[in-house]
Amino acid sequence: MTSYSVLQIVLFLGVLLVCVAPLGRYMAKVYRGDQQLADRILGPLERLIYYASGIDPRASMTWQQYATSVVMLSLVSFVSVYAIQRLQSYLPLNPAGLADVSPDSSFNTAVSFTTNTNWQGYGGETTMSYLTQMLALGVQNFVSAATGMAVLVALIRGFMGHHDKTIGNFWVDTTRSLVYILLPLSLVLALLLVSQGVVQTLGSYASVPLLEQTISHTGQAAADQASGDQPTAAQPIAQTIALGPVASQVAIKQLGTNGGGYFNVNSAHPFENPTPISNFLEMLSILLIPAALCYTFGEMVNDRRQGWTILAAMSVVLIPLLFAVYATEQRGSPVLANLGVDQVASDSQPGGNMEGKEVRFGIVSSTTWGVATTAASNGSVNSMHDSYLPVGGLFTMWLMQLGEVIFGGVGSGLYGMLVFAVVAVFLSGLMVGRTPEYLGKKIGAFEMKMASLAILLPCAMVLLGTAIAVSTTAGRASVFNPGAHGFSEVLYALSSAGNNNGSAMAGLGANTPFYNGLLGLAMLVGRFWVMLPVIAMAGSLANKKSLPGGEGTLPTHTPMFVVLLVAVVLVVGALSFFPALALGPIVEQLQLPSLR
Repeated sequence: MTSYSVLQIVLFLGVLLVCVAPLGRYMAKVYRGDQQLADRILGPLERLIYYASGIDPRASMTWQQYATSVVMLSLVSFVSVYAIQRLQSYLPLNPAGLADVSPDSSFNTAVSFTTNTNWQGYGGETTMSYLTQMLALGVQNFVSAATGMAVLVALIRGFMGHHDKTIGNFWVDTTRSLVYILLPLSLVLALLLVSQGVVQTLGSYASVPLLEQTISHTGQAAADQASGDQPTAAQPIAQTIALGPVASQVAIKQLGTNGGGYFNVNSAHPFENPTPISNFLEMLSILLIPAALCYTFGEMVNDRRQGWTILAAMSVVLIPLLFAVYATEQRGSPVLANLGVDQVASDSQPGGNMEGKEVRFGIVSSTTWGVATTAASNGSVNSMHDSYLPVGGLFTMWLMQLGEVIFGGVGSGLYGMLVFAVVAVFLSGLMVGRTPEYLGKKIGAFEMKMASLAILLPCAMVLLGTAIAVSTTAGRASVFNPGAHGFSEVLYALSSAGNNNGSAMAGLGANTPFYNGLLGLAMLVGRFWVMLPVIAMAGSLANKKSLPGGEGTLPTHTPMFVVLLVAVVLVVGALSFFPALALGPIVEQLQLPSLR
């Protein structure tokens, strides 16, 4: 572990921490409706949306109405994204003349972007037109992210309510998330990325001649060559370079924890991520809003300590795993070491396992991104996780299997962690024989039932889906790596889809009817069987009276509660997935030769 690498990690975490309070405070004002300066600039747009959509911003919804609105918006989003893909060849802004997307791939992609997963079984630049990228995928990046943020705000209102029958207006919460948070931040980030060389154009794909000529044979020339004669025909061959509105897509894919790349290799592509500065900005954007929302939570419940406690619990898990993955990859591959390849690292010589990583980023930026993207339900990559050593792949996979609550997606990560907080106070109440309370609300049977659904159903979907994939002919047909690594790829894919992450090991042939259907189902379960129980919990909590804390109340802003919350998260993840991990990355690691 080099001093330069440690400095990079510390700088990244330091800048992130500095941004938490100001952005978190601003978002709290947005959801409270007292963002005066922003309202003078963006208020007309917000009111225009209400007027055009027939929304009464003063109306409030019951939890059933709120949940119905979430489902209806998601259904409209799914149908729209699916239709645009299927009609792509007939629509404008398709300079490459790309064909319609197949039905099963269209289904998978429509589910993926509707659920904020952004799993991609296709190559973006060779499959999706400019219009599809912008109107279908880009718009949905905003909408799905705003939906998760709105549900979080509804849950916070549930903790704040006092015999309330309503939890706010979904359309208002979503609109404010879009207008005041996601759009301005995306605009600023897109401009910064363009300044670093990220492509942003509606022009046609570029065609450039290769530096070396390639021999092109006619039928006669081929026959001459076969007979040993000198080829007679030669011509320079041009390469087609895909372009498009990339910077605008990259900005929201990072800030909205969407992660779907414009190009097939995502942010490892130099047109998506050309410089160390663009890499830092994109990497920071992955965790920016999820981290700041913890502060927003504390502001809105009128106790900032609660927000800092949740952020501390997330960081206690993230930071050790970040250093662990970096140290594992920096140590190098045992296979190469036993072949006599020098992988020793120093401040001047990076060394380590560089397979699947961009030289311009190195191991530290690659692994920091890998941990951040799997922790934050983002799914974008600047290195190929399939090339990580088994232990590195295990840690990134496990971060997803924890339920995407270590920062997690915008909104969804925090409301997932609050579900675990409810479970933690319930367990502590059982241990002392006292009715559990969290933020002044008694946790009863209904809340625990909803919390159990939100935690267990995605786990069950991942494990059952993996079992189906590896035990059926259709599932095994596109597993190209035998043994433990092939199993790891399948488990990673289901973990990613079932927890709405979207990253992949990429060695699995997932763009098949079988995997498009199975992973699509996993994404639906991972999104709505968490979101809907959370909304129901919000309605139940809002209808309860708030109780003042007493001597027997468990403090939920102390280091002890951080330890308790982290323990609950880790135990659930460990007990649920350890047997499956033992069959995949753990076995694979044990099969490697030992380092000399």
